[in-house]
Amino acid sequence: MWGIIRRRVTSGGSSASIFGQSLQKIRPAVSTERSYSTAGKEAFLIGRGSKHVRNISQPILLGGTVSSKHLRETFALIQADSPLRVWSRSFSSDNGDLVDAVVPFMGESITDGTLAKFLKNPGDSVQVDEPIAQVETDKVTIDVSSPESGVIQKFVAKEGDTVEPGTKIAVISKSGEGVAQAAPSEKGKPEKEAPQPPSPAEKDTVKAETAPVKEKPKAPSPPPPKASATEPQLPPKERERRVPMTRLRKRVATRLKDSQNTFAMLSTFNEVDMTNLMKLRSDYKDAFVEKHGVKLGFMSGFVKAAISGLQNQPIINAVIDGDDIIYRDYIDISIAVGTPKGLVVPVLRNAEKMNFAEIEKEINTLAKKATSGTISIDEMAGGSFTISNGGVYGSLLSTPIINPPQSAILGMHSIVNRPMVVDGNIVPRPMMYIALTYDHRLIDGREAVYFLRRIKDVVEDPRRLLLDI
Repeated sequence: MWGIIRRRVTSGGSSASIFGQSLQKIRPAVSTERSYSTAGKEAFLIGRGSKHVRNISQPILLGGTVSSKHLRETFALIQADSPLRVWSRSFSSDNGDLVDAVVPFMGESITDGTLAKFLKNPGDSVQVDEPIAQVETDKVTIDVSSPESGVIQKFVAKEGDTVEPGTKIAVISKSGEGVAQAAPSEKGKPEKEAPQPPSPAEKDTVKAETAPVKEKPKAPSPPPPKASATEPQLPPKERERRVPMTRLRKRVATRLKDSQNTFAMLSTFNEVDMTNLMKLRSDYKDAFVEKHGVKLGFMSGFVKAAISGLQNQPIINAVIDGDDIIYRDYIDISIAVGTPKGLVVPVLRNAEKMNFAEIEKEINTLAKKATSGTISIDEMAGGSFTISNGGVYGSLLSTPIINPPQSAILGMHSIVNRPMVVDGNIVPRPMMYIALTYDHRLIDGREAVYFLRRIKDVVEDPRRLLLDI
């Protein structure tokens, strides 16, 4: 059939005589497939219930570019009751000057997003691939870029709209024609006529109207009724602000609540003497930066300690799936990062194969991407265990919530000098509380305590990592 269509269209013959069907009888396809073009039109033939797409554009129509005549003849070939459907979308004007800026593909698991804000205004000049708007999804914020250099003619979507990949949000004029011009300046406006002085009769009327009028004494107002003791005094509504939740915040809220509803969460605690790890950092921080180009922090030490603990207690790295337990032979550490837009959790892949320098470099790279909003979905997908460092904000103690579908999360806290008994003497020591929240359906208290003890031992004496003891 496709050979007939191809020969029929390229030869320029009449196709209506083949099937005798018109385009008006063809029902529009309900599909999310999209075509991107900056000049002309493209047509897709989409089989109902199938993902196979035929592109009836330049590769099939051998006559060169697709003309409107070829397109009409191609549409007329499809039967109205055929399982094939025609989908066509124009991304430019007939003269090729106007192009559409559309929402790009946002990821396999993301079907829509919210148009958060426009970065440009109508009439602004833009370059190719320059961001003109931002779309906020459940996980990341995605830029909508201009497909061509030109001037923004108009917006066809509003901030706050829900948009899907392929949705048109703006029209770009490559030549700048047809763009609304700015309002004329005040200098170009005609000057207002000077007011004429009032006539004598008008002066008398003004004096009469402005003469003071004696007012009757007002009756004293009754005292305000005393509020009932049972009625709470609420603040006025003018002192409140209602702001819609961002998609990222709603997603975080949903996942955390699902975590509470699913897991039998229990937390256990311990404390760590940071003296030796701080001394190690102090002794080698300059040489570390000089060789690896990144600072030596405490996070790499805790990541290495967590890896050692997970290898000693593999059940903490496992997860429940229905009636089965899935044991993982890899360790992907998720690092919780707080950003102005919400909490994101990038992942260190195969962390068990990394050394201190590789861990610090990867954490530094992912943290910068998360803060700037350029982190991708792939960099946050998966993870078998999470570490959350609330100590950077001054948290003394907390019970972190498990990041589903994982089974446990380690919480780090602030370092505080406290009096400790060492060799029978009371001495000040930099101490940190650590917490492990775990799914008690899978992990018993014994494994959880052993895991925290292993972290305590490794952090307090990092030489154990070298000797594997």
